[in-house]
Amino acid sequence: MKLVIGLGNPGSNYENTRHNMGWMAIDRFAKKNNVEMHLEPKFQGIIGNITINGEKTILLKPVTYMNLSGESVIKVMTFYKIDPSDILVISDDLDSPLGRIRLRAKGSAGGHNGHKNIALHIKTEEYKRIKLGIDRSNVIPVIDWVLKKFTKDELNELDPVFDKVSDAIYDFASGIDFMRISSKYSEK
Repeated sequence: MKLVIGLGNPGSNYENTRHNMGWMAIDRFAKKNNVEMHLEPKFQGIIGNITINGEKTILLKPVTYMNLSGESVIKVMTFYKIDPSDILVISDDLDSPLGRIRLRAKGSAGGHNGHKNIALHIKTEEYKRIKLGIDRSNVIPVIDWVLKKFTKDELNELDPVFDKVSDAIYDFASGIDFMRISSKYSEK
């Protein structure tokens, strides 16, 4: 069983913001694969299920707000007995140009509070990630930048990025070796 987590914040005021790249990626994958997503209060998240090549995969968008994402993640992992090696977390990346895709088999939180909280709850940083570039502003403070909505032009630029991420999620759920997935989709 696989678990794919998209990090973000609930509520219409956070829709299409830079910090919600993970949620946007899950939404694209769900739409592309006809996965029905629904709120599951016991998991503090919006979830959906899909079976790919015989492997059940759970999609999760925690509704705990970014900084407490691990509370939702650990509930799903515990309930379904999912090992950290079988999770993939999709998040924004402040230190990469807009739309750049970086896959990592493990790593530190790098200042990202969602990753910090997940690592705290699952007691390891050894889980797979897709980090999506949101760039960094030289004039807008970080907290304001990550909560800033994308422009229409930026959303158009991100459209093919979300298609690539959907393909990477599909490959992960299919059981393809993560190093092969990383070399196929990571951008320098």
